[in-house]
Amino acid sequence: MTFADWLAETKARVDRDGMAGVRTSADELWIGALRRADRFADPGVNIYDRSWDALVILDGCRADVLRGVAHGYEFLDDPGTHRSPGSTSYEWMERTFTDEYADEIANTVHVSANPFTHQFLDADRFALLDEVWRDAWDEEVGIVPARPVTDRAIRAGRERGSDERLLVHYMQPHFPSVPRPLGGSATLDEWRDGREMAWQGLRRGEFTEREVWGAYVANLRYVLDDLEILLDNLDAERVAITADHGNAKGEWGIYGHPNVPLDVLRTVPWFVTSATDRRTHEPEIESGKRSDPTDETVAERLQALGYTEDETG
Repeated sequence: MTFADWLAETKARVDRDGMAGVRTSADELWIGALRRADRFADPGVNIYDRSWDALVILDGCRADVLRGVAHGYEFLDDPGTHRSPGSTSYEWMERTFTDEYADEIANTVHVSANPFTHQFLDADRFALLDEVWRDAWDEEVGIVPARPVTDRAIRAGRERGSDERLLVHYMQPHFPSVPRPLGGSATLDEWRDGREMAWQGLRRGEFTEREVWGAYVANLRYVLDDLEILLDNLDAERVAITADHGNAKGEWGIYGHPNVPLDVLRTVPWFVTSATDRRTHEPEIESGKRSDPTDETVAERLQALGYTEDETG
């Protein structure tokens, strides 16, 4: 966007929204300025430059929050951090699955709930790319729940060769929160249909920090409960638990996770554990349910997660 474009959009917003339009445009200008700092930022470490047999991505997970709940989960006993190359899921995908790591990618079974795989990943490059979001999207909550991802990952782990790496990408704790949706008002409706998100509601004062933080932590615990099931039904000597990016709750005036190189967005957790298949859970997978959403449907689902048309188009 050029400065002239920004001025034109600002005028339209002010005419439509008054002072709220001024604040939106000011935020947009600030984010644009921060983006320019990306060329000077630490580029991060590719996941393939670290050691793992299975890798779990918790979408949008802050390192401090995972550390804060770790005492409640025996498998979170080896904490660390990792420098992600991206601040958004699509940026992380673009900078992770590159030609430089073609051999490693070809040996990776990738089970993903993130709809950006549709635009930024080539299934032919992987040993298997299982796009769970295509047939397990829950329209009521506006996201892929954790269990279908767990079930598909367990199946992949049992059916694929032990020489292949397994990468499992959950959508939680990314909003919307499955166990604790922010609720009851028109703002929630806007948030669910893609025009609003919890972090932006916090920025505008429509939700309190306690409400948003409580929903975020509950969503993290929700996915960790499922991760516990996965680890009891998978054989992997070294399992790393990390995130594609973090989330900001006001640091540097940023809310959510625009593609700006803030430490709170790029410094993500890195816990190491192991997994043993004790056969305590049998996956429930409906065969023949797979669908192929149109580009329009994919864009709608990404917007329901808070991404703008510029980011999804």
